[in-house]
Formats: sequence, C-alpha cells, structure tokens
Amino acid sequence: MSEGDEGKDEGKRKRKLRLLTGLSVDEFRHPLDQRATGALKQVPGLDKLMAKILEVGLERMFYIDNIASNLRVTPKMFPRLHKSLTWATKILDVPEPEMYVTTDPVPNAWTYGHTKPFITVTTGLVDMMSDEEVFFVIAHELGHIKGGHVLYGTMARNIAAIIELLGEFTLGIGSLLGRGLAFALLEWFRCAELTSDRAALLCVQDLEPARATFMKLAGGSTRLVAEIDRDEFLRQIREYEDVDRSTLDRAYKILLTIPRSHPFAMQRAKELETWFEGGYQDIMGRFSAQP
Repeated sequence: MSEGDEGKDEGKRKRKLRLLTGLSVDEFRHPLDQRATGALKQVPGLDKLMAKILEVGLERMFYIDNIASNLRVTPKMFPRLHKSLTWATKILDVPEPEMYVTTDPVPNAWTYGHTKPFITVTTGLVDMMSDEEVFFVIAHELGHIKGGHVLYGTMARNIAAIIELLGEFTLGIGSLLGRGLAFALLEWFRCAELTSDRAALLCVQDLEPARATFMKLAGGSTRLVAEIDRDEFLRQIREYEDVDRSTLDRAYKILLTIPRSHPFAMQRAKELETWFEGGYQDIMGRFSAQP
C-alpha cells in the first residue's frame, strides 16, 4: 500500500464513513430529477426505443472502445482508484461496475451502458483532483447507476448523432422531432446531475471535497491549485444567486443553460450546500458510524 493509500484510508477511518445499506435512491432523488424523469416517461415507447438503440449499437461500441483504447481499473491496475470504487459501491450499496481511465487532458468522467454500465474517468481529472475529490467524482458516477440514469444519460450525450440518424431515415422530419427530444433530454440530464451530486456527498460524507471538486471543474489548474480560495468561491456562489434579482439576468441564465448537459458549477455547489443542511443530515442520522 502506498503512502497515498494509507493517508486516504486513514482519512476515511477518522471520518468513520457510514455504509448506507438499503438506502433507496428515492430518499435522496432531487425533485427536479423526479419531475424531469416523469416527463420523459410520459413519451410513449421512448424507453424501449432508447434501450434498443443502445443494445444494438452505442452500448457495445463504447464498451469495445474502452477495452481497445483505455486501461481498466483493477486491484493491480490503478489500485488507489479501485479502492475508491470499492468504497463507493459499498457505501451506496450498488454492484461494482467496470471502470476505465482514458488519456484526455480535459477533466471529465461519465457512465455508459444500459445492460452493463461502466465508468470512464479522464487522466485530466485524475491529475487535477485530490484522492478525496476523485472519490467524490466516482461516487457521483455511481449515483447515476443507482439513480437509473444511464439509459437517458447515454442518449443525451449522443443525441446529436441520433438526430442526424433520425433525419436520414425520415427525410428530415425525424430531425425536427429530435431537436425537441434533445432539449428535453438535456433538461433531464441537468436535473439528474443534482441527484448524483447528492449521492456523491452521501458517499464522501464531507462537504469540503464537493466544494473543491466544483471549484476545480469551474476553473481548476494543477499549477494554480494551491491558490484556490474557498471563501472566494463561496462569495461567487452568492453572486450567482444574486443574478436572479434581475428579470433580464434570469432570462440570460435560462438561455445559457438550455444547450448545456450539466448545470453551472455554481448552481451545483449551491444546491448541494442547501441539501447538506437538511435532507443529507436526516439520512445520515439514520445510519450508525462503522467501527
């Protein structure tokens, strides 16, 4: 075991992470996720159509790409990452999926696969984040699996290709319909992210790694990491909230949000801070600390 492993495990023992065995996703699902998911499920046949598209094409293609191009995380390959994955699956009470590392300087992570989900993290994310922050990100991805997000999530990430395919087969009519679906899926995706952030907090059980993760995703740099200031970040979150005081600013915020797959980092931080004082404490109070 490396010094990094020892330090990380020691940190877990000091905080006495709790296993949330039997926890239902409905106990922490964000209301916006609940509403957006319900809206998508009202579309007749959408679930079956998406599942079939994944099974016959996208899911297998992404899996083969991982096997061929990326490194799979195992107890011997990137054992520190594997320990984080194992911890997170035990805490959130979900089966352990496969996880891969891909060479990409952009800090990112995603979960693909409907019948057999798998997680991929980029080298850019691993290089920028601390062990606890990577732990938060891995738990966030597991939150998508526990929350049943993978089907719609994979479609949302690839909606542009699907719209093009629909247009080719329906002489352009499907393309017009697809754009409406694209906006609906992106709206759902942003809402689902808020649920997965909650899952990550329940796993890490410390608000600071969550804050640090959002700071780095907003404008992190390996060279500047020592100069990141938590108080300045919290001040910026308050300024983001103040934007809503102007009707015009609210309109701009909506327009900027529509094409995004993820909420703004400030919004995610604000939502999680609010939940930390309420629903999070209620859930954690029901589970005793592990010895």
